[in-house]
Amino acid sequence: MTLFSSPFVQHARRSALWLGLAATGCHGMDSMSMSYAPEGGAPLPAAPPVEPDAPAINGFVSTRDDALATFAVDVDTASYTRARSAIERGELPAQSEVRVEEFINYFASADEAPQGDDAAPFAVHLEAAPSPFGEGLHLLRVHLAGREVPPAERPRANLVFLVDVSGSMASPDKLGLVQHALTRLTETLRADDTVGVVVYAGQAGVLLEPTPAAQRGRILSAIESLTAGGSTNGEGGIRAAYALASDAFIRGGINRVVLCTDGDFNVGVTGDALVELVEAEKARGITLTTAGFGQARYNDAQMEALADHGDGNALFMDSPREAERAFVADLQGTLQVIAKDAKVQVKLDPRVVQRWRLVGYENRDVADEDFANDRVDGGEIGAGHRVTAFIELELTPDAAALDAAVPLATVSVRAKAPDGVRSAGVERALALDALRADASEATDDFLFGAAVAEVAEVLRASPFVGATAASLELAQSLAAEYAGDDAEKADFVTLVGRVRTLVGP
Repeated sequence: MTLFSSPFVQHARRSALWLGLAATGCHGMDSMSMSYAPEGGAPLPAAPPVEPDAPAINGFVSTRDDALATFAVDVDTASYTRARSAIERGELPAQSEVRVEEFINYFASADEAPQGDDAAPFAVHLEAAPSPFGEGLHLLRVHLAGREVPPAERPRANLVFLVDVSGSMASPDKLGLVQHALTRLTETLRADDTVGVVVYAGQAGVLLEPTPAAQRGRILSAIESLTAGGSTNGEGGIRAAYALASDAFIRGGINRVVLCTDGDFNVGVTGDALVELVEAEKARGITLTTAGFGQARYNDAQMEALADHGDGNALFMDSPREAERAFVADLQGTLQVIAKDAKVQVKLDPRVVQRWRLVGYENRDVADEDFANDRVDGGEIGAGHRVTAFIELELTPDAAALDAAVPLATVSVRAKAPDGVRSAGVERALALDALRADASEATDDFLFGAAVAEVAEVLRASPFVGATAASLELAQSLAAEYAGDDAEKADFVTLVGRVRTLVGP
C-alpha cells in the first residue's frame, strides 16, 4: 500500500498546514476551531467545536526547551468502550471522556513479551516512521509487552464484588449485565480463590461472606439474587467491601475489591476523601478495580481516579462481549499485577528532533524530576498487558546529515515488583538509522495504532488533526488495511464508518 498517493497525500499536506497554525504552543494550549484555506482553495471543514469542560491537550514542545517526555503507563480501557457504546447508539462521546491512550491500548499487538520463569516483567519495543497524518512529521511508538503468567501460576485471589444496587441500576444494561459479568468471572476463577459479595444502596451490607470458588453454586446464587432500589451510599459500600477483603486477606496473594456501578455516588463521602480512603487501603495491600455499567449519569472521571489510586483497572462494560473479554479472556491481566508504579521517560536528541508532542496521557503526566522518585505513583501493568504511547516528532533540518548511530530517542522505564518498594529501570535507544524511510515500511501494529490515535484525536476535537472528514477517511483506510484477522480491530473499522456518518462531510 502506498500511503501518500492521492487523495491521501493531499490530506497530509492539509494536515501539515493545520498543524502549522495549531502547533504553536506547549502543553495545555487551547484548541482551535477555525478553518484554513490552503493555497487559495476552499476552506477546510473545521474540527468539531470544543466542549467547555474538555481537558487540555498536549501541545508541541521545543526540544531545546524540554527534551524529556515523562508519564505513567496506563492500561485502562474504559474510555474506548464508553465511546464505542455512545457511537453505536448514534451519538458522539463526550470529548472530556476521550483518552487517546485508552483507545490505543484496547487493542492487542504482536510485539513479543518476555518468556521463561526468570523473564523480566515486560519487554520494551521502539519503532519510528513518517506519520501517515502529516507531511514532515514522524511518529515514535513506545511499546511495553507484559510477561504472560499461566493461570496455574498466579497467586490465590481474594475478591470482593462490591455491587451498586441503588435504584439507578435497575436496567438490563446495568444490574443485568453486572450479574452476567460476575457470573462469568466466577466461573473462570480457580477453586482455591475466594469470593465475597457486598451490596450498597442507602445502606451497605454483606450478601456473601468470603467463599471458596469451589462452592460456585453459593456464589452464583448470591449474584442471581441481586435486585436494585434505593439511593447510592458509595462510601459505605466501599468501606464494607474493604473490611470484608481485610477479613479474608491472603498474604502474598491477590486481594482486590471489584466495584460494579453506574458511577452515581450521591450519599456519603465523595471526591478527594474517597480517593484518600482508596489509597489507604492500597497501602494495606488491597487494590481496587472499577467496572462501569450504563451511560446515564456515569461519573467517568471519578471511576478512573478511584481505579488509578487503587492500583487497579478502570473498565467499562457496554455488552456481554466486553464482560467476556475483561473477565474471562483477560482475567490474568485484570487480576495479576506484574509491575507497579511503572513510569516511562523518553529523551529526544535535540540534534535530531526539533519539536515533539506526546499523544494522550494528559492525566498521566509525571514531572521529569520525579521519574526516579519512588514516592511518586506510576501505573500498573498486568500479566500479558500491552502499553503503547505515540510521540509525534518534527525533525531538525540537519537530521538527515547526522551520523546514523546518533540516537533519535532514548527510552527509560522504571517499575517496582508487585510487592516491592524500590523501582528498577531498563533503557533502550533507537538510533537514527532505525527510522523507517517510509510509513509503508512500519509494522501493522504501528499503522493500526496510528489510525486509532487519529480517530481519538478527532473525537476529542484536537487541534492537531486536519480536515476532520479526510482524517477519518484515511484512518479508516489504514485500520482496514492493517487490522488483520483480529475481530476487535475489524469492529473498530466499522465503528469509524459510523463516526464518519455522525461527524458528516
